[in-house]
Amino acid sequence: MAKLLLASEFVDSESKETTSVRNPATGEEVDTVPKGTVNDIRRAIDVAQAALKKWSAMAPSKRGAILLQAGHLILQQEKELANLLTREQGKPLRESILEIRRFVHTLDHYGGMAKSLRTGAVVLDNGRHGLVLRKPLGVCGAIVPWNFPVSLMGNKGTTPLTDIRVCELIDKAIQDAGGPKGVLNVITGPGSVVGEELLVNPTVRKIGFTGATDTGRRVMQSAAKDFKHVTLELGGSDPMIVCDDADMDRAVSAASVGRFFNCGQACLAVKRLYLFDNIADAFMEKLVEKAKKISVGNGLKPGTLMGPLHTKEQRQEVEEQVEDAVKRGAKVLFGAQRLKGDEYDKGFYLQPTLVADVNPESRMLHEEVFGPALPIVRVKNLDHAIEQANNSIFGLGSSIWTRDINRAMAGAERIEAGYTWVNSAQIIYDELPFGGVKQSGLGKEHGEEAIEHYTDSKSVVIATETQSEASAGE
Repeated sequence: MAKLLLASEFVDSESKETTSVRNPATGEEVDTVPKGTVNDIRRAIDVAQAALKKWSAMAPSKRGAILLQAGHLILQQEKELANLLTREQGKPLRESILEIRRFVHTLDHYGGMAKSLRTGAVVLDNGRHGLVLRKPLGVCGAIVPWNFPVSLMGNKGTTPLTDIRVCELIDKAIQDAGGPKGVLNVITGPGSVVGEELLVNPTVRKIGFTGATDTGRRVMQSAAKDFKHVTLELGGSDPMIVCDDADMDRAVSAASVGRFFNCGQACLAVKRLYLFDNIADAFMEKLVEKAKKISVGNGLKPGTLMGPLHTKEQRQEVEEQVEDAVKRGAKVLFGAQRLKGDEYDKGFYLQPTLVADVNPESRMLHEEVFGPALPIVRVKNLDHAIEQANNSIFGLGSSIWTRDINRAMAGAERIEAGYTWVNSAQIIYDELPFGGVKQSGLGKEHGEEAIEHYTDSKSVVIATETQSEASAGE
């Protein structure tokens, strides 16, 4: 049985109760985790607060070196971690390895940045100098989602096992470097209990949350009581616009990967496809052929390109969204069927699904489709495409495919999203800020902006004794 990580030790929950973690590909139990209580999470908050003084007093370069060492330890256990991640989440082993490496890349990025952090300075009036210091906010709580539990943990459920193991390795790097116990703690349990305490406990000064938009509203409301800082990475319905001058083969490949990676269970993913009329039929024909070649199965099986959805409820919701589109006149080009047979009957499998000529009122275009189904819409021109793309409450990611620099810049300027890729697959870079607009979130992760969201700026004015006396006599 997995345990809570509290003050650098593995402990049971006060409740002694556990929750089963099951493999969505087979239904088999992978392990159990403690069902944390309010007292468990309060203990974690208290030990983190106690560790803050010593941890923040360590030189940034030393803390950065700890992150680099933690990344090294994690890579040494890459195969073990990836296997565990696939068993608890369902994604193919190849994608689990990519996620582990993505997380280490983030550790390396910020570990390297730590030694080059600078304090701002400015010359003021009467010979005074001003400094701008950045001070840690304090104890920060991260509420981690199930779809990318490791990589998203690096930026700030039902897939806790790999995170516990990864945090153990990070904590080892901290302890080996002489850091305090309790810098990093992991409490598993229901959001209504452990998550709620993070939101209402006044010692917690920041919440980083990745998840559904409706839950994000609840997080923001609770955080407002104590004026907690929040970073919210919420739902998305990312549009992909393909112009008639695009490199079609590259765009087809990007649409396939962008929709079906991680079985379509990603906030940042291609979720609406807008095709210029005069290339739509040819594009859809190529995309169908791509979808047919995607091997669906147990993520541990060699050759598997797409695993099951994480839960039966998630699969049912995607099926209902597709059914709604069909009732409104859309046509299923491929998929929309559960895979059958001994291997498939035990898991939550669904074929890669392509749905053409989707009515603007369909759920697939107004809700987030969190699974392997892609609605396709024909558009007359770029203005029409951008208008349709912006007709959403979401604004997380987006992409445009064209060889025309004017069209590319129009898309970059006018599409309402926190991120726009031009002729590129949807890859997040640690060097750039990431975060949504509209109802897709608040605040930024990645980039230098992420550091700003976990620190407070403090202004300092420095004057010599002579300057101070002169000022007093004015």
